[in-house]
Amino acid sequence: MSLSFVSQYIVKPRTVGAILPSSKYLAAKMAGEIDFNSASYIIELGPGTGVFTDKLLEKRNEKTTILIIEYNREFYKQLAYKYKDAKKFYVVNGSAENLHLYMKMCNIPYADAIVSGLPFASLPKEMSDSILNSAKAALHQDGKFITFQYTKWKKKMIEEFFSAINVKKELRNMPPAYVFSCSKQLKNDKHVQHEAREG
Repeated sequence: MSLSFVSQYIVKPRTVGAILPSSKYLAAKMAGEIDFNSASYIIELGPGTGVFTDKLLEKRNEKTTILIIEYNREFYKQLAYKYKDAKKFYVVNGSAENLHLYMKMCNIPYADAIVSGLPFASLPKEMSDSILNSAKAALHQDGKFITFQYTKWKKKMIEEFFSAINVKKELRNMPPAYVFSCSKQLKNDKHVQHEAREG
């Protein structure tokens, strides 16, 4: 699929965001942020050629439902064919801004983890805000939003939606990338809320 990836980047660079697919090392680092033993619902935004998707399917437990949303029509067709036999697995051709609609369509009440391959650096600010707001609303209270970027430039923007962000760098990718593992609230915040309920 690498030739197709390059051709789609040339035709639609703003929505593809990189000239080469992500590496297996970056996929492993992204997946390493997910608790697959407890995750019931995992969503992937912008799967591209399916590098992260392969890792999610490899590591998920048999009860986990996965929904992937791909905007690029060519990638969507390839993904739909590639994973046509996967169980508890949905492929949607559409915008991540409409995440809640696709979740409802697939009977997914919430997400334990949302993995994103979207190129926020090349998306309009309004669109990025809409996607991040939708992702935050879809997440379970203890869920994680996991994305990667090639710089830390967009970290401040993401912090507008997620209180806690853990950053890791993966050098074995072309180009090297930063993995942002984002939570709705800090652990101390959760502790305070828990004490307030008990009081």
